[in-house]
Amino acid sequence: MDLLEYQGKQFFAQYGIPVSPGEAVTTVEDAVAAAERIGYPVVVKAQVHVGGRGKAGGVKLAANVDEVREHAGNIIGLDIKGHVVKTIWIEFASDIAEEYYASFTLDRSAKKHLGMLSAQGGVEIETVAEEDPDAIAKIWIDPVDGLTEAAAREWVLAAKLNPDATDGAVDILLKLYTAYTEGDADLCEINPLILKPTGEVHALDAKVTLDGNAQYRHEGWEEYEATQVRDDREQAAYDKGLQYVGLEGSVGVIANGAGLAMSTVDIVNQVGGKPANFLDIGGGANAEVMAGALEVINNDPDVKSIFINIFGGITKGDEVANGIVTALGRVKIDAPIVIRIDGTNAEEGRAILAEHESDMLQSKPTMLEAARTAVELAK
Repeated sequence: MDLLEYQGKQFFAQYGIPVSPGEAVTTVEDAVAAAERIGYPVVVKAQVHVGGRGKAGGVKLAANVDEVREHAGNIIGLDIKGHVVKTIWIEFASDIAEEYYASFTLDRSAKKHLGMLSAQGGVEIETVAEEDPDAIAKIWIDPVDGLTEAAAREWVLAAKLNPDATDGAVDILLKLYTAYTEGDADLCEINPLILKPTGEVHALDAKVTLDGNAQYRHEGWEEYEATQVRDDREQAAYDKGLQYVGLEGSVGVIANGAGLAMSTVDIVNQVGGKPANFLDIGGGANAEVMAGALEVINNDPDVKSIFINIFGGITKGDEVANGIVTALGRVKIDAPIVIRIDGTNAEEGRAILAEHESDMLQSKPTMLEAARTAVELAK
């Protein structure tokens, strides 16, 4: 769940991270009123889920009411990389002495949280990593131990930040780590983290990705859901409670479990195909869930074949097979389907499917064979 900048700053503020005062508005007149309340100069910033706003003309400094009116009028409705600006953020303009970069995310391979800090802020961290990797100081944090003040201070020194920023940076990094962990975030990034001429350290931007699976633990996340950008396929899947990510291939993918769904996407790529999506139907694969998944896949005109990959654990293979057969009776499918069932009662499930096999419905015993068949059918 990606937050807009202003939502990220509001999220940071809950944990005591200093951010600039500002207001989110949707009209030119509201932008003018907000600027009058905040005081000049202000920055008028497009709120979209994509980078490169400044280069696209989506970030402008305004010194007076006429400039606010002009910039707000130009930015509202602006198309930035396919994202149309509906909301703008009016923020008090900060004086900047230096710009830094700071973030926390999860390093899955290390099974630890990863913190990155650099004295080169204000540009994409990927560019810094490519051109000057030594400019990024990294720290791996055991979730059990957490981030201590001593470790944060050593980290700041390793990043070679201005000594005037040390205390302020340490304070913000500790709060950012708390926001990242207690706030159930997948990513918390500040770019730039600024040092003001007055010596204060301040979050000038906010990039936050929250773990949508943790929504039940947090009041108010409905507001974040309302601003998520989804294409028609993703919205249809969301409405049905399915975990779906649209891709650009021709093999539709349905699997029960996120890990299996990712493996299915990978194996389609490995055998020369291109997956059209990631779709996890969860632990259950009854007729209603399967019908919903097939409807979503079938509505994608680029899908030329469908690969249903099921591993029966608690969910039994024969129940899954009956669910698939029933679902196919409810949904008219245009693309041929290849099914692989393994695990508990897999043989019973395959026997049920065998009674319904045709050119449009095939069952294969292994994941690899099923993937190859689905890819060939897509061609």
